[in-house]
Amino acid sequence: MSELTCLILSVLLWVAHVLVQAGTSQVALPLTWLFSARDMPTPPRGLVYGRATRALANYVENFTAFAALDLAFIATHQSGGWGPTIWIVARILYLPLYLFNVVYVRSIAWGISLVAVLMMVARLTWS
Repeated sequence: MSELTCLILSVLLWVAHVLVQAGTSQVALPLTWLFSARDMPTPPRGLVYGRATRALANYVENFTAFAALDLAFIATHQSGGWGPTIWIVARILYLPLYLFNVVYVRSIAWGISLVAVLMMVARLTWS
């Protein structure tokens, strides 16, 4: 998969995270609060909204490094090798694993995405 394709998919995956988090908020939070200025926090009902919110936060944290590295490959006309593809596949798997609380496999998917980022750093540094 090309670096540009991986970058586009990563943005679409971010949209998916946002939509999942927003969709689960419809059940977990009162509708009047969702349309308010949200000055006073309200505790959510259920677990899935919290998982979706944490998965989104985790994705944003990891997306920054991936996007910077992927853009560096694109800008320098270098191949990212397998790193970008492995990262996007691992991150696509991570969201449902987190939502359905598949604890050990979710951590493995996260670890694989971290290794993919390190592969990208190494390839960019030593090629």
